Amino acid sequence: VQLQASGGGLVQAGGSLRLSCATSGRTLSYYRMGWFRQAPGKEREFVAAISTGGVRTYYADSVKGRFTISRDLAKNTVYLQMNSLKPEDTAVYSCAAQFSDRGAYYTGTEYDYWGQGTQVTVSS
Repeated sequence: VQLQASGGGLVQAGGSLRLSCATSGRTLSYYRMGWFRQAPGKEREFVAAISTGGVRTYYADSVKGRFTISRDLAKNTVYLQMNSLKPEDTAVYSCAAQFSDRGAYYTGTEYDYWGQGTQVTVSS
């Protein structure tokens, strides 16, 4: 499966952005989809994930209540709606796919496929 992330940009603190991750290949229903981010000088960290069935969602504590992950099977696309953005949300955001919920949702190394990142910059 191939992944393509888009939707990043520059936004003021308190603003919103919606990231998209378009996929090709097998339908999304085979994959748990995750979003991760990496800020300069920091390790990659888990942001959000959605299960193969689309019923379960998972969030890092730092984004809970502000970010929402969703998917559109017809478009084979996963979204990350980011509201109330903060300067500390500044990072390169990447989407990833894990076949069949087989591993930990919060561990990047458990994901099988990765898209290129999209830069999100939040100004104060």
